[in-house]
Amino acid sequence: MDKELIYWLKLSRIDNLRATIKIDLITALGGAKNVFDAKKEILLKAGLTAQQYETLHSDILSQEVKKIIEICSKKNINILPICHDEYPEMLKYIPDPPLVLYVTGNIPKANAVAIVGSRKASGYGVDTAFKIASELALSDIVIVSGMARGIDTAAHSGALDAGGKTVAVLGCGVDVVYPPENRNLMERILKSGAVISEYPPGIPPSTFNFPARNRIISGMSLGTLVVEAGLKSGSLITANCALEQGRDVFSIPGNITNYNSMGTNRLIKDGAKIVLDSDDILEELSFGTIPFEKKRKGKVKSRATGTGDNGKKIIAALKIEDLYDEELSEKTKIHLIDLYEVLLDLELRGIVRKSITGKYMYIS
Repeated sequence: MDKELIYWLKLSRIDNLRATIKIDLITALGGAKNVFDAKKEILLKAGLTAQQYETLHSDILSQEVKKIIEICSKKNINILPICHDEYPEMLKYIPDPPLVLYVTGNIPKANAVAIVGSRKASGYGVDTAFKIASELALSDIVIVSGMARGIDTAAHSGALDAGGKTVAVLGCGVDVVYPPENRNLMERILKSGAVISEYPPGIPPSTFNFPARNRIISGMSLGTLVVEAGLKSGSLITANCALEQGRDVFSIPGNITNYNSMGTNRLIKDGAKIVLDSDDILEELSFGTIPFEKKRKGKVKSRATGTGDNGKKIIAALKIEDLYDEELSEKTKIHLIDLYEVLLDLELRGIVRKSITGKYMYIS
């Protein structure tokens, strides 16, 4: 273990001190170790409090860092200070970059787009996130998201199903699977991409951590696409981070009466770039467009194959919005008795599911 890394870790664990101050100190003094060797007066003038100075030189901090290094070594977690070649290049230039990143897997060195949205996504939102992530991945774009339920999960899955690469940014340690049902997804991500966090291993998920991690999601990316978001969604925090970082913000339009579309529609009203398909993103980011059919090794078989006309009607209706059985029967003109039979088949195929509210929803 590089001795200089020990000092990077110590500095990263000093709370309530902006990363920019830490980086300025390291740059001005010629290294992280030199910060610790500097006179107290210099550090206090630079912005440290007396308490922070004492913490910096405490045995408690030394023991904490020693434990972090031991755990990371045991669990094959890489520690990347901002000066490391593997540290995401675009992330270095945001207003408050993480001093240190903890990484499992390998961060792809390629253009990236963030895709975020509601945890309580509709079938329409999940399907859209999956589709656009797949198409961007086929154009060699890395998909960055937060591995949360709903839109994030669909975005990661879409990229992976297309044979692409994706990065998950967590609001907890990289050795903590959150949400727990995404363990298999995390394992799939690690085969070609990475799981990263600014929090040391073992740190549990916290409501305070997620807003902070959102700046990393947008900071790694050329642009951020918000697929579904309520007016108070955390995804809007990510969009605001992207704007502050000078990055593009994209938004999927939705039903004006649907709560999950209120945030995305508001973004469009406020100037976000409307996205109807992946070409809108590729063209805006000056990548041009790539004929996806030519990049695919073979046609992706639709799971709707063999569902019959009624099955296709149901899928089409649920892609637009989640519906109760009677609403679905009315929209598709399928009698309830026949509807239940087809719904059962679609549930067994993993195409639709019934939510806790009793509505049926389309899933990717």
